[in-house]
Amino acid sequence: MRTFKKVLTAATAAAALGGAVVATASPAMAAGRNGVCDPGEFCLYFNSNQGGSVSDFTGSVADYGAKQPSCYDFKGPGNGKGVCVKNNAASVWNRSGQTVRVYFNSRYGGHSQDFGSGARGNLDSTLKNENASHQFLGSNPPSSKTNMSYALYQTGGGRITCGFDGYTSTPGRHEGIDIARGIGSNVHALVSGQVINVVWGHTGSGGLSTIAVYNSSLGKTIIYLHSAPSGSLRIGQSISRGQVIAVESYRGISSSGGAHTHVEMRPGRTTLAAKSVSDWHLDNPNPTSFWISQGYNVR
Repeated sequence: MRTFKKVLTAATAAAALGGAVVATASPAMAAGRNGVCDPGEFCLYFNSNQGGSVSDFTGSVADYGAKQPSCYDFKGPGNGKGVCVKNNAASVWNRSGQTVRVYFNSRYGGHSQDFGSGARGNLDSTLKNENASHQFLGSNPPSSKTNMSYALYQTGGGRITCGFDGYTSTPGRHEGIDIARGIGSNVHALVSGQVINVVWGHTGSGGLSTIAVYNSSLGKTIIYLHSAPSGSLRIGQSISRGQVIAVESYRGISSSGGAHTHVEMRPGRTTLAAKSVSDWHLDNPNPTSFWISQGYNVR
């Protein structure tokens, strides 16, 4: 029988609902989390030789978490489904375009093992069932796509602080991707379209802001939360990709230390973000393939 080790996680996360939020964001980046090892993902398996249940990721994760319902777990069918990934993975398949390093400890520490782009393999004897974090190290080969965090802020870029379905301590399923940069930084539209909702809000936990941009040709709405919308934005206005639509702020977040922009892709035409906090159902599909189709790496 396997021993499931329990290690407390210190990660925190930010969340948003079209009217309610939780303050700070996790430094961990998360995955598409649909239990299928898709192109562009790094996948951990419960059994050796890519057997058993799979847990799929599109970026680095500094701490997998150790307890349900807030840990990163194995989601695919087979042995181990629902078990926390931490200290329970035996093999990997790296379908990303980067080298990925698996670590013994959280926060990218201790013994490690690298897996190049396209590699399948078993974790070595030190890491098998003793894994706590993994890190994407860089393009291999170099990618022609634009980092999503750079496209949002452009000059100097930003950093993803909580990925899709990336909560490790906040209850619920995170429906967007949180990206952070210094307060006052320009926020640029990632996709062109028509503005269908603007809520300016105000700084602090009760003042959530919202920008919803609908692209009819794609049949998708891109929603931005927490940043301060530009004063000139109006419902019905057409905006172009790369246009400045807001500045970084903490609207709907309790403190400036949690400032970030929550970016969410929603199918169809909708004016509000999906519910995240205390909601365990994902309304949105895995958004990674959509962002890749728009020319972005989700990092």
